[in-house]
Amino acid sequence: QVQLVESGGGLVQAGGSLRLSCAASGRTFSSYNMGWFRQAPGKEREFVAFITWSGGSTYYADSVKGRFTISRDNAKNTAYLQMNSLTPEDTAVYYCAKHRVGDNYAYTGSYDYWGQGTQVTVSS
Repeated sequence: QVQLVESGGGLVQAGGSLRLSCAASGRTFSSYNMGWFRQAPGKEREFVAFITWSGGSTYYADSVKGRFTISRDNAKNTAYLQMNSLTPEDTAVYYCAKHRVGDNYAYTGSYDYWGQGTQVTVSS
């Protein structure tokens, strides 16, 4: 079993920054890849960013590339999503999730454990 708890969401003005955290417990954190997704009202959950177990490789959705940075600290069992230059279009509930090895990292079905989500609201 894996438990994931996100934090760090909130209300920020356009152009601002936030850093989300995802604290993991249960199975050894350094043994699995992690992803971040988001879901806006009335929309499907969409891929945001992915990081391999070692942190050696990262991938991003085109919509956030150059603005968001995913990272992890295996000693602290925590993954992060640094979000800069935020726009109102980034408003959503953000989720971290544990990836199943070998599956498409951008597909929600490739993740077997999810956090409860944290709300990010960007005002114009």
